[in-house]
Amino acid sequence: MSNKASHKGHYHCVYNMKFHLVLVSKYRRRIFTNEMLISLERKMKELSASWGVDVLEFGGEADHVHLLLEMNPSIQPSKYINNLKTVSSRHMKKEYGDHLKRFYWGTNAMWSRAYCLITAGGAPLSVLSKYIENQDRPQ
Repeated sequence: MSNKASHKGHYHCVYNMKFHLVLVSKYRRRIFTNEMLISLERKMKELSASWGVDVLEFGGEADHVHLLLEMNPSIQPSKYINNLKTVSSRHMKKEYGDHLKRFYWGTNAMWSRAYCLITAGGAPLSVLSKYIENQDRPQ
């Protein structure tokens, strides 16, 4: 498997859990400027740290953002993501409310309700499957 240096410990477990998260703006509107993405990255890293989540990478375009995350098994991804979306939306409306009013009227949501969360890193599934299949099972 992978080397031990890439694993972390939490209570009585060892883990290496990385996720690719994609958040899309509501109605896929092209709302973000470079300045806004810089502010959003700073806020998301700050909030993630309070959850014990490491943001390994952040990138974005005018209508969506990508985050590469590492989190421990005690964190419920759906709760973390919903909090991330809520807090970041409030932050952006506070900082860039006039800009966002051009795209959204009568709604407090900046993000689409949907998101994409994909596990990332580690060995390919074919390698893991073969490893499990070839265990020395007692007779």
